[in-house]
Amino acid sequence: MIQIGCHLSSSKGFLHMGREAVSIGAATFQFFTRNPRGSKAKPIDEKDVAAYLAFARENGIGTIVAHAPYTLNPASADPKVREFARITLADDLKRMEYLPGNVYNFHPGSHVGQGVEKGIEEIAETLNEILWPEQQTTVLLETMAGKGTEIGSRFEELAGIIERVELQNKIGVCLDTCHVYDAGYDIVQNLDGVLEEFDRIIGLKRLKAIHVNDSKNPFQSHKDRHEKIGDGFIGFETLQSVVHHPKLQGRPFCLETPNELDGYAKEIRMLRGMR
Repeated sequence: MIQIGCHLSSSKGFLHMGREAVSIGAATFQFFTRNPRGSKAKPIDEKDVAAYLAFARENGIGTIVAHAPYTLNPASADPKVREFARITLADDLKRMEYLPGNVYNFHPGSHVGQGVEKGIEEIAETLNEILWPEQQTTVLLETMAGKGTEIGSRFEELAGIIERVELQNKIGVCLDTCHVYDAGYDIVQNLDGVLEEFDRIIGLKRLKAIHVNDSKNPFQSHKDRHEKIGDGFIGFETLQSVVHHPKLQGRPFCLETPNELDGYAKEIRMLRGMR
């Protein structure tokens, strides 16, 4: 079964998210580790985690995706901002050890005027400070749309971060369809070519998760506004091709479209259908 799911609220715990995922036909899901606009995280409920892990095994839930809050910026020129990102990322990775073998995704950050190369160095330095050999979570850099001074809209920028990371087996990439299209990678006209370019620059072995989103804005807009599947400029046919692409199988596909549960259930059915 294709591992496709959606973003769920973690407010009621992991077992609740697992049950919601199964109720809409999902085989994976994504969740925020803490308030996406803040810094507070709920204490880990070990009983809830144990119940979820048993439920996931029984119901075939595959790799799940944790998402860091949007407020983190390890590429900042401000040492206090970088330190906040380092502390939060490190804490999240310790908490992820309760869910071994999954992935943790974050937006690489914005260089805010100090330049891409300096921002890349700061991100890599943060990762080298927080990763440790025994951790069981793979950390993912998300492909970005290129708003403002965002780092990660070009594959070369992500490769520049990865090559500076000391623990190479702990780092990967999450490809967001809306972001790469907005950034100027034409997955509508040349999906195979984009994947070949990704493989040449980063390596498909690094691609550990995919965000499946349509885009409210046209190609190369650098806007990053997600749309429901089939209602945007990418379109249903392309996104179904992404989900069924032979080079992408075995990875979690997570919807981040503007939907409630019933809308996600519909999109999962649509995307799972044969092309």
